[in-house]
Amino acid sequence: MPGTQQGGCQCGAVRYRFSAAPLTLYLCHCTECQKQSSSAFGMSLWLRREDLEFTSGELKFWQRGTDSGGTTHCAFCPECGTRLYHASSLDSEIVSLKAGSLDDISWLDPVGHIWTRSAQPWVPIDRSDGTLVYEAQPESDDELIARYRATLTSGA
Repeated sequence: MPGTQQGGCQCGAVRYRFSAAPLTLYLCHCTECQKQSSSAFGMSLWLRREDLEFTSGELKFWQRGTDSGGTTHCAFCPECGTRLYHASSLDSEIVSLKAGSLDDISWLDPVGHIWTRSAQPWVPIDRSDGTLVYEAQPESDDELIARYRATLTSGA
């Protein structure tokens, strides 16, 4: 990851930054991510909550229940509606930043795909290169985190 990263909402009212390395990055093909991103999948860039600093603007929050029995707290810009992150009530230390809100996304390299049973049939998922692929929610996030950490140390 090249230095401090910055990003924000579409209208520019809310801005953030972080300099610590993310924990993982993967693509989620669940129907919720498809709906919230208005696309075929969502990009989830995990950060420790303490590493994410909002530098301007105020967030608005919305929440919904999850299949795991928890609650997802969704943070977005109250002006333009851009979703910036969500966090689970089951792990309050981690936020899932919506990676497309970064100013520079050229360095992003997802290590896996989750909820592929909901993936759109026209989205190719290459399984030949060792990318992690899960038909649903993985029982543990350890493999996604370890794979991402390995890419950071290998320089891949």
